[in-house]
Amino acid sequence: MNQQAHYNFNRIAEAIEYLTQNFRKQPSLDDVAEKIHVSPFHFQRMFSEWAGVSPKKFLQFLTIDHAKTILKEKGTTLFDAAFETGLSGTGRLHDLFINIEGMTPGEYKNGGENLSINFSFAESPFGNILVASTPKGICYMAFTNDEQQAIFELQQRFPNATYKQITDLIQQNALYIFSHDWSKLDQVKLHLKGTAFQLKVWEALLKIPMGALTTYKTIASGIDNPNALRAVGTAIGQNPVAFIIPCHRVIQSAGTFGNYHWGSHRKTAMIGWEAARTNHAL
Repeated sequence: MNQQAHYNFNRIAEAIEYLTQNFRKQPSLDDVAEKIHVSPFHFQRMFSEWAGVSPKKFLQFLTIDHAKTILKEKGTTLFDAAFETGLSGTGRLHDLFINIEGMTPGEYKNGGENLSINFSFAESPFGNILVASTPKGICYMAFTNDEQQAIFELQQRFPNATYKQITDLIQQNALYIFSHDWSKLDQVKLHLKGTAFQLKVWEALLKIPMGALTTYKTIASGIDNPNALRAVGTAIGQNPVAFIIPCHRVIQSAGTFGNYHWGSHRKTAMIGWEAARTNHAL
C-alpha cells in the first residue's frame, strides 16, 4: 500500500473505532474529525471517497438496530437469498462464482509437500493483504500490518511447500473482489486445506450475499447441524481466505458485530463498506 493510502486507511480505521464505541451518542462530523486530528472538510472528503457514503450515513450502518434489521430481512432466508437479484448493480458474490476444492488427503496431511505456492501482497480498502495460490486456486488470503509475520503464518499452514513471491493470474482475478465493478470477476477457485466440516461451513459462508448479515446459529442450522454452534464458530474463526469467504458477515444474535480474526475494527469497516454498496445504502 502506498504511503498516502496507508495513512488514509489508518485514519479511517481510527474514525471507525471511535464511531463504533460512541454510535449511541451519534457523534457529529466535527467530533470525529477532532478525534483523529484532521479538519472536518478533509475528513468528510477522505471518508466519503473510501466508503462511498458520508460518515453520517456510515454511522447508521454501525448501529445495533440496523444490524438487527438486516438479520430480520435476511436471516430466515439466508440460503435462498444467495440466489436473489435484489441488490444493486453487479455488486454481489455467492457460491455460483466461487468453487471450493478441498486438498487431497496427502496434501492435507503432509504439510503441502510437493505443493507449489505463489504469494504476493496487494492493496485493499482495508489495508495490505497477502494472497497465495496453488495451480488449482487461492489457498490463503490474510490482511496484515506486518509482511514478514504474514509470510510466517502462511508457511506455518504449509510448512513443506515450495514458495515463490510472484503475482499470478489466479491472484489477480481474486483481487477483483475489491473493485466496485464485479463484472470483471471470473469464477474464483479456492484450493483449501480443511476438514470436511470446515469446508461445509466455509461453503455456507459463501451463500451470504454482500450487504447481508447472519448469525452463528443460522449457519449451524443451514448445514443441518443446529447444535454445533461452538464447532461452527471455530470453523468460521479458522477461515483461511479473508473477505472472499465472508466470515465478517457473521455476527452475534444480539446484533453486535463481535470479534474477527483480522481485527474487530476491520470487520466493522467491511460491514459498513459493503452496506454502502447495496440497496441498504439507498
